[in-house]
Amino acid sequence: MSEPQSDHAGTAGVDPQQHAVGVGPWKGAMPTGDHWDPELLANGDTRNVVDEYRYWNHAAIVADLDAKRHNFHVAIENWQHDLNIGSVVRCANAFLAKEVHIIGRRRWNRRGAMVTDRYQHVRHHPSVAGFVLWARSEGLAVIGIDNFPDSVPLETYDLPRDCVLVLGQEGPGLTDEVHAMAEATLSIAQFGSTRSINASAAAAIAMHAWVRRHIFAQQV
Repeated sequence: MSEPQSDHAGTAGVDPQQHAVGVGPWKGAMPTGDHWDPELLANGDTRNVVDEYRYWNHAAIVADLDAKRHNFHVAIENWQHDLNIGSVVRCANAFLAKEVHIIGRRRWNRRGAMVTDRYQHVRHHPSVAGFVLWARSEGLAVIGIDNFPDSVPLETYDLPRDCVLVLGQEGPGLTDEVHAMAEATLSIAQFGSTRSINASAAAAIAMHAWVRRHIFAQQV
């Protein structure tokens, strides 16, 4: 999906038609403030950021996001170099997760992240046991997302405010170790012929369920 070609707030002099993506060089008197990036102001900003952050420098964007991040985290197991991790990171950025956690292999394919990993905190845990120990030390409920016989519906589960949503890798799903250590494992309602949905799609649905519950106060 291409980005909207609207101007940054207060940039009425910018012609959005100059660039197919983003905005061109700043027109008019230069703004003042440490959050502005002189190079972007001079040459234009074609990054994948919302209009609010046009022409801001990277550190200022991350600092502003950090001040507003939500209470939930998202984790994904990475035992076989799962290609979905990049998409999960991109979704976590969109829904403003506190952190993304990679359990297992440290290396992951960043292509699907579309550079959003630059704005999203990503933490690595070599083992499930270490990850769960960390989560409990932070007061986070470990919530698995997968279709197990004992899974309960995500749609009717009251997600805790402070939690980490854990996804298994594409194919095998959550490991038995995560399943055993999770406070609950939630399933996503499906109505077609497929047995499962893509891990990144499941992550997006779970994160949005948290947003509906705790940002929009929608009751289960």
